[in-house]
Amino acid sequence: MWRLGIQYWAYWVLVQLFFGLLVVPLLLAVWGGPNGSDGLDTSVSSDYYAVVPLLSRVAGLAVAILTVWLAGRFLDRRPFSAFGFRLGAGWWLDLLFGMVLGALLITAVFLVELGLGWVEVTGSFETHGGAPFLIAILFPAATFVCVGMSEEMVSRGYQLKNAAEGLNHPALGPRGAILLAWFLSSVFFAVLHANNPNATLISTLNIVLAGLMLGFGYVLSGELAIPIGLHITWNFFQGAVYGFPVSGFGAFGPTLLTTQQDGPELWTGGPFGPEGGLLVPGIMLLGMSLIALWTRLRTGKVSLHTPIAERRA
Repeated sequence: MWRLGIQYWAYWVLVQLFFGLLVVPLLLAVWGGPNGSDGLDTSVSSDYYAVVPLLSRVAGLAVAILTVWLAGRFLDRRPFSAFGFRLGAGWWLDLLFGMVLGALLITAVFLVELGLGWVEVTGSFETHGGAPFLIAILFPAATFVCVGMSEEMVSRGYQLKNAAEGLNHPALGPRGAILLAWFLSSVFFAVLHANNPNATLISTLNIVLAGLMLGFGYVLSGELAIPIGLHITWNFFQGAVYGFPVSGFGAFGPTLLTTQQDGPELWTGGPFGPEGGLLVPGIMLLGMSLIALWTRLRTGKVSLHTPIAERRA
């Protein structure tokens, strides 16, 4: 267990670097404004609110890649590819599936709310500035790519794998170790989001379930393709396509549709976004079912990828 302790200490350092260079600048950019104002100052050029969060996310991705590589090289003694990046045709196909799945799941949320009269479309192709929409939308797209890659690399690729290895004892075995590590990493993922703006008990529990959904493709395949693809479009379609708040943050620049939520916050999530409401758990369970179906079609079976918990000398 001492090895697990050392790796978690290293992971904690990674988290400090990751969030110190990522979340704090993002909060300052979105909530403080360029001049330290007390809120989102719409009189300031929207370029600031598009570029600064993107640069912060790019920096966060660079830090995540560097620290995971360093931890893998000097602590784990394994190549970077072992953290879920064994690239090949199948990996890219799974990435595409994850991206399509994320888009479909959030579209389902939108259509249900629209059908129930809980959301109203008030505009379209909103840019909050003079840039052409197709150019402006690239900023949140790139931002959410960085978010998806960095968070999955840290939470699933590094943390879940090392936890599964450390918990792999005769009492649990590799399958039990993976299941427990999957759950614990999802809880930790939710804790990291618990202080987001407008967070509630329901949103935190939903983020645990989101962690399980995102990690499901990883524990079945040992690769991060499905989690990364799903994470990217899950966020992108929430914030930049349907205009929902994303995990409590509501200012992400251009949106394909401008919407206003009028339904019960208990179900819609209100200012936290769909992840804070009771509608989303069913959508996430549907997502996990579709991941299992895809895995069955691709590999002929649905089972835990036990090498995740097996330390190779």
